[in-house]
Amino acid sequence: MKFTATQIAGILGGEIEGNPQIMVHKLSKIEEGVDGSLTFLANPKYTSYIYTTQASITIVNKDFVPEQELTTTLIKVDDAYKSFSKLLEYYNQVKNNKVGIEKPSFVSDSAKFGEAFYLGAFSYLGDNVEIGNNVKVYPNVYIGDNVTIGNDCVIFAGAKIYSESIIGNDCVIHSGAIIGADGFGFTPNTNGEYSKVPQTGNVILEDNVDVGAGTTIDRATLGSTVLRKGVKLDNQIQIAHNVEIGEHTAIAAQTGIAGSTKIGKHCLIGGQVGIVGHITIGDRVKIQAQSGIGRNIKDDEVLQGSPALNYGDYNKSYVHFKNLPKIINQVNELEKKFNHESQQH
Repeated sequence: MKFTATQIAGILGGEIEGNPQIMVHKLSKIEEGVDGSLTFLANPKYTSYIYTTQASITIVNKDFVPEQELTTTLIKVDDAYKSFSKLLEYYNQVKNNKVGIEKPSFVSDSAKFGEAFYLGAFSYLGDNVEIGNNVKVYPNVYIGDNVTIGNDCVIFAGAKIYSESIIGNDCVIHSGAIIGADGFGFTPNTNGEYSKVPQTGNVILEDNVDVGAGTTIDRATLGSTVLRKGVKLDNQIQIAHNVEIGEHTAIAAQTGIAGSTKIGKHCLIGGQVGIVGHITIGDRVKIQAQSGIGRNIKDDEVLQGSPALNYGDYNKSYVHFKNLPKIINQVNELEKKFNHESQQH
C-alpha cells in the first residue's frame, strides 16, 4: 500500500511542509528511516536524527522548528505520538480489510455471519455459530458449535474457540489462543484414581477484550468464566475455570490464575504472577512480577514477593534479606560473647 503526504495529512488533519505528492509504503524508526518510509518525532532525545533520516515523510509536533536543512517532508500535527498511533491503527485496518470466504474451509449450514466477513482458508465454523459485522477470521481457526461473536472482532490464525463461548464487540484474539477448553476438574476415588468432572459452563469475553498469543481461558464447571469489558491479556497466560476478571484489568505474560478467583477492576498484574483459587482481589490492585498471591487482597494494595507482601514492606525487608549472612554472623558473635561473659560470672 502506498500513501502520499497529502493523503496522510488528510487522515491526521496535519499541515505539510515539503513535497505533498511524495509517497511512502512502509513505516520506520526515525534513526533507521529509508527512502519510501514514514516515521515520526515526538521525543526530543531523537531530534538530531531528523537531520540525517532518509525517511520520506516525518510526522512532527506543530511547534517543531528545524535548525538545519531537511530532506524529509514534514507533516505537522498537535501531537506527533498520538497521530502516529492513529496512523498505525488506520494502517492495520486497511491491511486487514479482507472479505470473503477462502477455500478450503467448512461453514455449517446453520452458521450465520454479518457484512464484510472474512474467513481464512482451512477454518471451521460449527453449527449455530453467529458472527457479527466486519469480523475477520484468519486461516486455521476453529469456532465450535453455538459460539456467538460480536461486531468488529479479529481472530488471528490458529486460534481455537470452543463451543458455547460468547465473544463481545471489538475483541482481538491472537494466534494459538484457546478459549473454552475444559477446566482442570478431576475428583479422586478410593483407589487414588481420578475421574473427570464434566465442565458444562462456558467462557464470556465482553467488549474490547484482547487475548494474547498462546493464552488459554478455560470454560466454567458450571456458569461462566468471565472477562469483563476492556480486559487486556498478554501472551501465554492461563485463566482457569470460573475465574472472573474485572473491567480494564491488564495482565502480563506467563501469569496463572487458579479456579474461581475473582479479580477486580483496573488491576495491573505483572509477568509470572501465580494466583491461587477461590480468593478475591479488589479493585486497582498492583502486583509486581513473579509474586505469589495466596490470600484475599483489598482495594488499592501494591504487592510483591512470594508469598506477596505489601510493596513497601517488601522493599524494606529486602534490605535485610541481602544482609542476612552478615546479620547471622553478628548474632553468632554476640551469642559467643554473651556465653563467654556468662561463664566468667
